[in-house]
This record gives sequence, C-alpha cells and structure tokens, in this order.
Amino acid sequence: MRHKNNTRILTSEITPREHYYDRRRFMQLAAGASIASLLPGPLWAADKLEASPNNAYQLAEEKTPYKDVTGYNNFYEFGTGKGDPAQYAHTLKTRPWTVTVEGEVHKPKTFAIEELLKLAAMEERVYRLRCVEAWSMVIPWIGYPLSELVKQVEPTGNAKFVEFITLDDPMQMPGQRSTVLEWPYNEGLRMDEAMHPLTLLTFGLYGEMLPNQNGAPIRIVVPWKYGFKSAKSIVKIRFTEHQPVSAWMKAGPSEYGFYSNVNPEVDHARWSQAKERRIGDFFKRPTLPFNGYADQVAGLYSGMDLQKYF
Repeated sequence: MRHKNNTRILTSEITPREHYYDRRRFMQLAAGASIASLLPGPLWAADKLEASPNNAYQLAEEKTPYKDVTGYNNFYEFGTGKGDPAQYAHTLKTRPWTVTVEGEVHKPKTFAIEELLKLAAMEERVYRLRCVEAWSMVIPWIGYPLSELVKQVEPTGNAKFVEFITLDDPMQMPGQRSTVLEWPYNEGLRMDEAMHPLTLLTFGLYGEMLPNQNGAPIRIVVPWKYGFKSAKSIVKIRFTEHQPVSAWMKAGPSEYGFYSNVNPEVDHARWSQAKERRIGDFFKRPTLPFNGYADQVAGLYSGMDLQKYF
C-alpha cells in the first residue's frame, strides 16, 4: 500500500474492514429498511419536487431502489452505522434554513432555502454514486448545476477553491457528540471542479425533496469523486484562495486526499479500490475511472500525478 495510517481513530468508527463488509452491509441494510417502516411520516413521506429529466445525464443502468438509497447511508452527524441516519435524522429541522455564501466573492449573500429552490430550473439527473468503502448506487438526483449559484455571487480573481460547511448542532445531529470527526463537517472543491456541469447543487431524489438522512435540505453531488466529497445539509459556502483542509483529511490524511477522485488504480490504505459492489448485487464489478465520467472530467487533471494527488 502507498500510505500508512498513523491516525488513532477506531477502525469501526471510520470504515469497516473489507473482510466483514458483506455481513455487516447485509445486516445494516435490513435494519435500515425495518427502521424506515417505523419512522414518523414527515421523514419518509417527503414533499414532491418537480423536475425535468435532463437526457444528457441519464444512465442505462438499473436505479438503486428508493428504500436502499434512503435506508443505507453514511452521514456521521447521525451515527456511524449505515442505518443510523434513517433512524435518527428525524431530529433535523430543515425549515427555516439558510445558506451563507461568503469569502472571495463580490456579492456575498445569505440565501433562504426557498430562494435557492427557485434560483434555477430543476433537473433530474441519474448519477452513479461510489463510496470510498467500495460500494455503489445509481440515484436519480434533483437539482441544478452549482455554477448557477456561483454566478450569482460573482467570485473574485482570488477565488481558487470552494468550501462547503455542514450544520453544526449536536441537538439536531446527535452523531456530532462523538469525536469520530472534527465538527462541523467540511469539504472542498477546486473552482474548475465546482463550475463543472456535472457538479450538482441538489435538493431532491426520486421526485421528492431530499430526505433528512440523504442531506436535506441542500447538498452537493460530485459524481466522479468518492461520496464523502459531496457535502450534505450545507449551511455555508466559502470561496477561498487556499485549499481547505476537509474533515476526512484531518481525520486520516494518509487515507483521504483532497481530490478523492474515483480511481481503481489507487487503493485505499486498507483495501483495494479496483472493484465495487453495487447495492443489491451479490457479485462485484470493476471500478470505472472517475466513476465512469472520465470523458467529461479527465481533462481537469491533465498533467497531474493522480497517485500523488489522490
């Protein structure tokens, strides 16, 4: 392996080891589905969200069932188990909600969620989701390009990166009472990544507003990167001159790099990334470079050593 992990965080708190993935995944998926049937209505009977399918962003692949998309999640703000978000995210209050945009912009502003929902036309896009843990899904997201919001605030010439910051409220997010990560959760993109047409400011899935456990009321989706790069429940977007240090980089700098592009040739420090298991499938499949989006995004990294900038 290329990296040695010196960070003293319990393995069970970050990511389960490969040798018990299958058993744990089966048990958690079953538990998540059972919990979902017992939860109060508002968490699962979400509001409808109208959107037009964008035919440029569809896949000839079977979509992951709604119950799995909403019942099997990584969202450590609600716990480290896959079923924890579905069980505990009902504590999150998504109205009122605001997103503050600040930093290297000419027009900083605090947006109410209602403004953001109307800022641009909603699209349905079917994307692959690849987790760093070597499982994957196919999800019909609803949103619009992040670039639509970026244009509203007019970044300065010093804006080289965009940082996304999640709500920090242990009363609403009980997982934040743990020390598994440094809170609030933050992630970041280079400006050209943020402006890429694939990068989606996301408000819904499967024709509905985002369920709490999937990052309500607003998240980003960056489909060519591992899932933890797609920040959830965002309350602040900051434009910076310098590269932000993300939550997972702080937790395990030898395991989680800033770019975190899906790359079958660069293993995680503790398991291979060459194959993945699509949720619902028994057999593994080969991992696609850039999660199958190489034609669209490989040019962003022309000349870069992707072994070094992992």
